[in-house]
Parts: sequence; C-alpha cells; structure tokens
Amino acid sequence: VQLQASGGGLAQAGGSLRLSCAASGRTSSTDGMAWFRQAPGKEREFVAAISRSGSITNYADSVKGRFTISRSNAKNTVYLQMNSLKPEDTAVYYCAASRTNTWDSDPYKYDYWGQGTLVTVSS
Repeated sequence: VQLQASGGGLAQAGGSLRLSCAASGRTSSTDGMAWFRQAPGKEREFVAAISRSGSITNYADSVKGRFTISRSNAKNTVYLQMNSLKPEDTAVYYCAASRTNTWDSDPYKYDYWGQGTLVTVSS
C-alpha cells in the first residue's frame, strides 16, 4: 500500500487548507486512516482519525472544532479540512492507514505511512 499526501502549502493565520491522501496498491488492506503531524524539533503527534465507514472520527483536542477528517472509499482517499489555522499548526502532516478498523491516536496502530506534506501558517 502506498499513501500519497498532497495539499500542503502556505496559509495565513485564520485561513484554510485541505489535505488529501490517496491510497494505492492493495487498498483492501487499509481500514482505519489517520493524520499525524510533526513540527520542527517536536515529536510526531496525532491529529485526527476515521473509521473504515467514516461514521466514527477522533480528534486531538488541539484541532477539535477546526479540523474535519473525511474519506471517500470509492476514491481510496482521506481528507483533512483545516480551518481557522494557527501558526502552531505549522508542521509536516503525515497520513497513515491501518489494516484494522481503528480510529486510535496511537501511531503504532497504523501500518502504512505517507511521505508527508508541509503546512506552514504565517501570523
């Protein structure tokens, strides 16, 4: 399974960006999907996760109410709509997929990882 993230870029504080992550290969092996991020000099942290059906989502407290995770199983793609961006949202964002139907915040629950896309939010 390969995951290709896109949509990163530069945004102003208060602005919006939409990230996409397309899965290819043996996509039948991917159930739960998630986004994580890593800011310079910091550890990777959980952002949001979504179940196979999309009916269950999980968010980090820091993004709750501002970010929305969604997915299209027909397109094998997961999205992260990011609104009301803050400078502290600046990070490389990684998408991840699990072989199990999880929406866990634990990165060890995910088996496949994309290459990351950089989001920079200016104040």
